[in-house]
Amino acid sequence: MYTMYKDKLITAKEAVKLIKSNDHIVVGMTAAEPQLFMNELHTIADNISKVTVSNCLPILEAEFFINVQYKDKFDVAGWFYTNTLRRVQKNGNISFIPNHLHLAGKKRFQHLKPNVFVMTTSMPDEHGFVSLSVGNVYERDAIDQADLVIIEVNPNFPRTFGDNNVHLREVDYVIESSYPIPSIPDLEPNDKDRVIGNLIAEKINDGDTIQIGIGGIPNAVASALMGKKDLGIHTEMFTTGIMKLIKAGVANGARKNYMPHKHVAAFAYGTQELYDFLNNNPSIYFMRGVHANDPYIIGKNDNQVSINTTLEVDLTGQCASESIGPVQFSGTGGQSDTAVGAQNSKNGRSFIALYSTAMVKNPVTGEREEISKIVPMLKQGAAVSLSRNDVDYVVTEYGMVSLRGTTIQERTKLLISIAHPKFREQLLKEAKELMYIGQDYELL
Repeated sequence: MYTMYKDKLITAKEAVKLIKSNDHIVVGMTAAEPQLFMNELHTIADNISKVTVSNCLPILEAEFFINVQYKDKFDVAGWFYTNTLRRVQKNGNISFIPNHLHLAGKKRFQHLKPNVFVMTTSMPDEHGFVSLSVGNVYERDAIDQADLVIIEVNPNFPRTFGDNNVHLREVDYVIESSYPIPSIPDLEPNDKDRVIGNLIAEKINDGDTIQIGIGGIPNAVASALMGKKDLGIHTEMFTTGIMKLIKAGVANGARKNYMPHKHVAAFAYGTQELYDFLNNNPSIYFMRGVHANDPYIIGKNDNQVSINTTLEVDLTGQCASESIGPVQFSGTGGQSDTAVGAQNSKNGRSFIALYSTAMVKNPVTGEREEISKIVPMLKQGAAVSLSRNDVDYVVTEYGMVSLRGTTIQERTKLLISIAHPKFREQLLKEAKELMYIGQDYELL
């Protein structure tokens, strides 16, 4: 086994020289980005043309797409934007791939076959297997389809279990690396987060299975769940908040009817404590995103609860969670997958959370002003991440409403009731103009 490993070793400088013009390179997402490879990619610019790189939730600011001088050499296609892509999308060679995360890899690879796949993995074990560690959304599928597979093995990456083990026979080349695994601080919830978190936690019962994301509101929900019992985990992203629930004994999967006692996820991103917890932990199962995020699979969990956030909600219930007007901000990710999946579940529930207002810069005066995030109509050009047909509970710091089965008139009244009080009269006025609500209706 050692001979096989040794024979596959190359440097990042050697690896990038394997890239040809018009190649489609797919890289691991978030913490699984192959940092050595990506930081060398720009060095072949003089020898190639029109190389496409598909990525997701990128952290690394690699020269090949940050530096505008390479924009005619490399195109970047993103399944989910971070600030890394947002701030350079004006360069003209970066574009978003509309997707539901469970079909992200499948549909992309049907459109454009991956010629090269590169990601960071754990070190190989004595049997010659590496773990895909913290990424299994599309990574295993890309390995199955790519012409050339390159991995950066790294002793700082946890060995994880699930549908994510790859033998060295499936790998063409190995790059040895030792950089720290990328981490993110555990964000402390603010007062608004805690109010919203408590409202959601009141609707979660002992034995429920939850999906939760990252940020102040999800962290507040996790904190508010500390008094629950026998929670299960079937989630897209395994977070530090989820780890805390498991460590506290709150989440043990004891009542799960689908994969009981297993905490299911597609990828992980969080603190170093989280990565240490994941390492060699057989209770955590990293399932391919095409399965973990499939609404049908999610719905196999009885009492599945989905908790997501959004940027803006209109009075009919449409959620714009990924763009500000036409400008791409993040991505659909698994929001629709998990919301629909939870509602497919027996006794399942889905929550969309947001602050009632935001502070934004007025384009005319340049001054920051407070605006409502519950609006009569979404901003022109905004992407609808979650259809109004699929919205269940909506929560702000002013309350929670259920839109399941409601009419436009009913949900207009409900959403105005949880908007910031200073905007309710204006929302009502505009709702009447749009004929969402009767002319004689008045706020209580």
